[in-house]
Amino acid sequence: MGDDLRSVRVNPERCRGRMSCMRACPTEAIRIRQGRAVILEDRCIDCGECVRACPNSAIQPLTGSFTDFARFKYTVALPSPAIYGQFRRDILPGTILRALTKIGFDEACDLTWATEAVSIAIDEFLADYRGPLPLISPFCPAVVRLVQARFPALVDQLVPIDSPMEIAAREIKSRKARELGLPMDEIGVIYLTPCPAKIVAVEYPPRKRTSDLDGAIAISDIYQPLLAAVAREAEHPGDAEAVKGLGLGWPVLGGQAACLRTEDTLAVGGLRDVARILEDVENGKLGELQYLECHACPQGCCSGPLTVENPYFARSKILHLVARYGRQPGCSREEIQRLYRLGYFSLPARFSPQPFPPLDAEISRAIEKRARMKEILETLPRIDCGACGAPTCHSFAEDVVQGRAGLEDCVVLAAEQARRNRHTALA
Repeated sequence: MGDDLRSVRVNPERCRGRMSCMRACPTEAIRIRQGRAVILEDRCIDCGECVRACPNSAIQPLTGSFTDFARFKYTVALPSPAIYGQFRRDILPGTILRALTKIGFDEACDLTWATEAVSIAIDEFLADYRGPLPLISPFCPAVVRLVQARFPALVDQLVPIDSPMEIAAREIKSRKARELGLPMDEIGVIYLTPCPAKIVAVEYPPRKRTSDLDGAIAISDIYQPLLAAVAREAEHPGDAEAVKGLGLGWPVLGGQAACLRTEDTLAVGGLRDVARILEDVENGKLGELQYLECHACPQGCCSGPLTVENPYFARSKILHLVARYGRQPGCSREEIQRLYRLGYFSLPARFSPQPFPPLDAEISRAIEKRARMKEILETLPRIDCGACGAPTCHSFAEDVVQGRAGLEDCVVLAAEQARRNRHTALA
């Protein structure tokens, strides 16, 4: 992953230093300094929990806009299926896809055929695989980054299959180039994302040199104009039921596993719970499972921080769509099996470990800092109050040895020192 891109930024004019983001961050990547949030970029995995938690909307996703894609002669919206859960139950996917062409896109394409195709490819991979289990889903970029950073020994258990959004973008560009007689670089495929992590995945796709996507726009950023367009299109239903297949369920927790033929699966949502499960896998447990479906967001992509609807309602809407349209296959299993054997779904390289940086690049100094951290921790109250600007006493001790904070920043230690000073003065 490149070091020059993060999916979120702090707006200092809005930030009030209320610590909600700091407490929500699962990798302890946020500090409060001089009353403002600061992101430690080398610890951020772009999960977007800070965006969701901030009461002042001071942490903002760095998504694209329509003006960014004016260079293309033809633009195609490729929405995450999570978008289908953002509207009333009677608003069907076909209506939403048509509405997208009324707000600035030349065309909108459904992604669920690609999610179903990737599910079939996973079935084929599982049938051939003979390595350590369980295999881990690689389709949530925040989870991939968590594995690379905290569980590097597990990177080879990430399934080496390309994501549905990349597969779909590749197919769309090829097809539209033939239909329109345009070069592929004049066709822009824009992902409508429910989370910031996909933005980074487009700019720095894991295991690929470049993405087949040309950018990403947050679902929340286009929701209001889309809502108005959907209301107009709903008056003329047309082919509103054109979307079909079990791939409709991918945005909800368990949706990937439900598409697979094996029953030896486990679906986990929320990064803290994902980390606990990965610790078990790292310790040799859960080897009886074949597939571990992991999401950074608790309810799956339908609860992403860049969505707008209540996640439970969104989940219910998507499950309703699966029950109504999921029985019909969205693609030919035989054709996908043929393409799988040709390597169409495979990624060209292995995931690489990218652990969080050590305390120091020099081993001897890192050992010294670790010993100093232990000494500092023994003096701290261990109440994780956050008043020092760090989420835990442990992270505060690390900040001290790294020169990012001083012991006087701990209000408990400062109060104790003040009492000792008064006692000395009185004596």
